[in-house]
Amino acid sequence: MNDASFDDVTSLRARLEDLRMEHRDLDEAIARLTAAPIDDELMLRRLKKRKLALKDRIAAIERIVEPDEFA
Repeated sequence: MNDASFDDVTSLRARLEDLRMEHRDLDEAIARLTAAPIDDELMLRRLKKRKLALKDRIAAIERIVEPDEFA
């Protein structure tokens, strides 16, 4: 593995951790909104949509960083 390739993987791993943290934060925010007596349905839908998009990004980066099969 050359230096550029190592830097790319390291950068992707750091991005992956950031996305996972944001995903957890959104999960907590959604739980708080759901438990709150004042329903903000639009905000809840936006947060859930964002969380799903993050999940898709996380999965894509995980496939790049940790592929199932080695070529």
